[in-house]
Amino acid sequence: MRTRERGRAVTTVARRRVVQEPRRFYDGGTLATSDGPGEPPDPGADPRIVLERHSEEGVETFALARRLAYLDRHLGELLVPSRADFRTDLTSVPALFTWLVPKTGAHLPAALLHDALVAGRHDPPAYVSTDGHDVDRVEADRVFRDAMADTGTGVVRRWIVWTAVTVATIFVGRAVPWSRARHWSYRVAAAATIASIVYLGYSATSDLVDRSWAAAAQLPWMGDRPWWAELLGGLCGAVVVPLALSLLWGRLRMAGAIAGVALAVLLHVTLGLAVVAAAYLALEALARRSPGLAWSLAAVVVAGALAGFARLSLG
Repeated sequence: MRTRERGRAVTTVARRRVVQEPRRFYDGGTLATSDGPGEPPDPGADPRIVLERHSEEGVETFALARRLAYLDRHLGELLVPSRADFRTDLTSVPALFTWLVPKTGAHLPAALLHDALVAGRHDPPAYVSTDGHDVDRVEADRVFRDAMADTGTGVVRRWIVWTAVTVATIFVGRAVPWSRARHWSYRVAAAATIASIVYLGYSATSDLVDRSWAAAAQLPWMGDRPWWAELLGGLCGAVVVPLALSLLWGRLRMAGAIAGVALAVLLHVTLGLAVVAAAYLALEALARRSPGLAWSLAAVVVAGALAGFARLSLG
């Protein structure tokens, strides 16, 4: 009961504006080893992020040679990592979105902290703070957002990142303080939001290019209007509809609103980037397996481009 009451209190306080306090991060010393107890944390010293690179089956990960300490506003001191075999990929961002949230930057200490807090989510409690507080996945997400504020990460970026980890928690999180029914209500709300926005984006594209594709509904906020009016209507719909759908998310409606608007506005950009990324990966695979065929394909593309350029330029 006390855990639930503390969770509600933290949620209420977390809604307040967090003022940047960089000194909440400090050097956490080192883990104990067979050679000794390790170095203790030093609140007066700047954090030292010392990374050791590992590559396992082509996947790049990093170990922290020194611990990172963070003084959370509600949980007290958090020392990470808590075990020697901890590995991180820095900021866990899909390659398609590194233009929006890079792997490293001002938010890196907060990202490393969050990675370490959720690393043991399959073995509850995932993490216990120095003061004895169990840190579940939802609480770790809140700590991540506050810690990003303390590192000076921009408001928009940190709320987008918090939304991303919250959606991940909804779908893959296990050590969560929700009942089974509430957890599934969040999953259904998130899935319904994603499916609705993808379908409406498909229909909006059909309206914009004046194509009556199968199963595409004509959207009233676009209709049969000049292209610029349809584009403006589509943009308005990309904001209003996700905000309405976010009401399905209950207490997580802020995450629902941000996720929905971001998905709706960036849907076409994401699809375009996905096509480019897929083409790049296909070419890389072809170049490794059959260099001769790759050069032949490149020659055909260049020849086709030259022929098309000449024909269009000369009329």
